[in-house]
Amino acid sequence: MPTSTITYQGSLRTQAVHLQSNNKIVTDAPTDNHGLGEAFSPTDLLATSLACCMLTVMGIKAESMGLDLTGTQADVVKIMATDPRRVAQIDVMLIVKGVATDKDQQILTNTALTCPVAKSLHPDLLQNVTFNFI
Repeated sequence: MPTSTITYQGSLRTQAVHLQSNNKIVTDAPTDNHGLGEAFSPTDLLATSLACCMLTVMGIKAESMGLDLTGTQADVVKIMATDPRRVAQIDVMLIVKGVATDKDQQILTNTALTCPVAKSLHPDLLQNVTFNFI
């Protein structure tokens, strides 16, 4: 069974439908690559997926530890390379709320750094991850 169906809408835009929930994501080519930049680009989604995955697995682990990470945020910077055009680096700054002990911070840091998306990306793609526990 497919996870999603993606339809090319024309004008360098796609619409992806998550089949289980019927939620939709629109993508546009970025302005530096002939697009309108009116939505996430596919490479934006790649970079954003890394942070989403980190927050998700941290949330799962935190719940099992009796911690509440509500309000935790991630800021993402995607850096492109040329020849070939690709994502060369993703910088993720996590601002983690609700974690007091050093041991809990280390557990959640390790959890984030080993999330499925992080482990699925090519090793040549540099992942710079910063944790700010507040």
